[in-house]
This record gives sequence, C-alpha cells and structure tokens, in this order.
Amino acid sequence: MNNKRILSLTLIAAAVLSACTSMPVNNSLLDEARRDYGDAQASPGVATLAAGELRQAGTSLDEANGAFNKGESKARVDHLAYVAKQQVAIARETASQKEAETAVANAGRDRDAMRLEARSREARIAQADAANAQRQSEAAMRSADASQRNAEAARRSAQEAQLRAAAEGKAARDAVVDAQSARQQALDAEGRSRQLEAQLRDLEAIKTERGLVITLGDVLFDTNQSQLRSGGMRSVQKLADFFSQYPQRTVMIEGFTDSVGSDASNQSLSERRADSVRTALVSMGVGGERITWRGYGEAFPIAGNDTPAGRQQNRRVEMVVSDEDGRAIAPR
Repeated sequence: MNNKRILSLTLIAAAVLSACTSMPVNNSLLDEARRDYGDAQASPGVATLAAGELRQAGTSLDEANGAFNKGESKARVDHLAYVAKQQVAIARETASQKEAETAVANAGRDRDAMRLEARSREARIAQADAANAQRQSEAAMRSADASQRNAEAARRSAQEAQLRAAAEGKAARDAVVDAQSARQQALDAEGRSRQLEAQLRDLEAIKTERGLVITLGDVLFDTNQSQLRSGGMRSVQKLADFFSQYPQRTVMIEGFTDSVGSDASNQSLSERRADSVRTALVSMGVGGERITWRGYGEAFPIAGNDTPAGRQQNRRVEMVVSDEDGRAIAPR
C-alpha cells in the first residue's frame, strides 16, 4: 500500500515539474510592448495629452501580461502585445499632434494680439495728434493778431490729422476682423482634424513613417483566393468614401503572403489580391491614376512563419494612404 502511494506521488511531482519547464521564460514582443509603454508613461506630453489612448494601451498590455502569466499560446500573447504596441504608438502620435496644434494656436493668438496692440497704439497716437492740432487751430482762431494764412494752415493740419485718425481707426477695426477670422479658421481646422481622426479610427488606420496604413487580413478573402468577402468590401468602401473627401491623397496597395508554397504561387496570389482591392476601389469611384499596386509575395513578413497565427498575420493586403501632398513610401 505504501509503495503504491509513493509511486503515485512520484508521478504527480514529475508531471508538475514537466509543466513548469514547458512554460516560456519570456516573450520578446511582449517585452517590447512593456518597454514602449514604460517610455510613453515617462513622457509628460504623452501622459497629459493622450491619457485616454495611454489607458487603452495599458489595458491591452495588462491583457497580454495576463495571457503570458496564464501560459496561453504564444500567438495569443503576440497578438495582445502587438495591439498594445500599436496603441502606445497611437498615444504618442496623438500627443505629438496635440502639441503641434497647441503651438500653432498659441503662435496665432500671440501674433494677432501683437498686431492689434500695435494698431491700437497707432490709433491712440493719431487721436492725440488730432486733438493737439485742434487745440492749435482754436488757439490760432482766438488770437486776434494771428494772420489768416496761419489760421488756414492750422485748419489744413487739423483736417490731415483727422484723416489719419480715421484711417488708423479703420486699420484697428480691420485688425479686430482679422483676429476674428483667424480664430474661426483655427476652429474650422480643429473640426477638420477631429473629422479626419474619426475617419481614421473607423478605418483602423495606423500612422507609420510610410504614411497611414490600413490592413486587410487573410480572413477578408476566400481561402487561397483573391476574391474579397463582404467584410473586405465594406472596408474598401470606407476607404473609397475617405478618398472622395480628400481628393489630393493617393493610395499604394501591397499584397503579401506567408512562406508556405512556392515563390511563384505566393507572388501570384499577392499580386491578384492587391489587384482585386484596386479593382474594387475603381468600381467605387476612385480614379485609377490615384492608385498604385503590386505584390511582394512572402517578402516583408510582420510575424514569424513558424506558427499558424504568425502565418495568418503575414497573409495580408496593406493600403498605404499618402500624405496631403500625395507622397507615400514603399516598404524597405
């Protein structure tokens, strides 16, 4: 009886030790997400101007940490860590944009205030000159022995001063109108910026050094086919609506695959999927001259090809939206 009990305890201990040794020691993508989040927290600008976005990144990082600590799959942990990294990047970009908008607004207010003060000062000086000229004219008129010539010259001087005062007063009023117009332009620009941010969130666009990147995942296409599913068509329609509002922007469509299969078949599939997105955009009214496209096959992976989750991330179509001048950067 004792021998059987000892044998059972030995087997249980061996199973526990085997489970412990199989747990991963660390996760590089999660470590990167932790460092990025820590750096963002340490940045006063990000913590102040993008607090909401930073909280979202922190929530995603907590989920990734929890999944890692619970021993969930590497693909699950990688996905949550990737989401946290992207949300940290969004928080940083949001803080940078708000800092720039604040700087522009402050500069505009300071400039308008300086102009208004200068014109007001000039108006006060002109008014003082007019009052002084008027006093001189009245003194000349009261003077019995002042000649008519001097009186006439004084009146002319007073009239000229009044004209200057009127002109300066108009300049001061124009300055007020200019300041009001500048404030309205700033409000309009802020409204357009908020509208653009809302549209980018709806498109799930990510700001990168290449431009705005919108990704269509493998699940939005038929398996090993280039035909877009209904979900993919909805995403393309949103992008077409975006382009109708911003006619100066262009798009670069790029297809990618995983490393499974031959180079030729992967290259062909990536090209056909990119062309399928291009065809859909043109059918929705986007001019073909605003679209460039190509396939890269299995080049430029964003995850490892050694797991199903990593391969699924690599099977994608990325749409790189240009800046306002129509510039976008190809992958390196």
